[in-house]
Amino acid sequence: MVKASTLQKVDDLVSRYPALAVCKEDIVAAVEAICGSYRGGHKLIACGNGGSASDAEHIVGELMKGFLLPRKLDSAMHAKMKKLCPDEAEYFMENLQGALPALSLVNQVSLNTAFANDQAPDLSFAQQILGMGNEGDVLLAISTSGNSTNVIYAVRMARVKGVKSVALTGETGGKLKGMADICICVPERETYRIQEYHLPVYHALCVAVENEFFGV
Repeated sequence: MVKASTLQKVDDLVSRYPALAVCKEDIVAAVEAICGSYRGGHKLIACGNGGSASDAEHIVGELMKGFLLPRKLDSAMHAKMKKLCPDEAEYFMENLQGALPALSLVNQVSLNTAFANDQAPDLSFAQQILGMGNEGDVLLAISTSGNSTNVIYAVRMARVKGVKSVALTGETGGKLKGMADICICVPERETYRIQEYHLPVYHALCVAVENEFFGV
């Protein structure tokens, strides 16, 4: 179970974007899945193509550092820093922030281009899931059409590795709708309009998860 204040972040999203009410149940399910993963010491993995690749990077940026909350490090971490790096401890404590572990599959340029050249371009994300995905992790697979082959293969490999998948797609959901564990299908069919809804949805996911672990 997540905190009531965490679920309120989804209500806030829907109040600002009423059209997303059709996605509310799936957004809540995604929040619960991601929070459950983090609670178990796991990580979020994100992937997509084009604008969705940028979204994957954006999501990692919001999770790995403070987004809306300060995320101060705790006293146990402070004590460990003072013991192991006393000269830098105060500087670290003043500036470093609590992180929600997340990685993007799109920024591995050398790996992705080498694998595309040597093996199969549409399996580069799947290769990374094979190598870095662990049971308990969550894959956030972004595709406006829901039919991006490399994203679909990543979701397939996620199932093999015991990684739960959350798809973020357009209205029809495409092939991902029947494949991902959770599918958030925003109510638009035009690519740029789908992307306009994707941003507030994933911002809400990040705000909610941050609240769960760093909110009062």
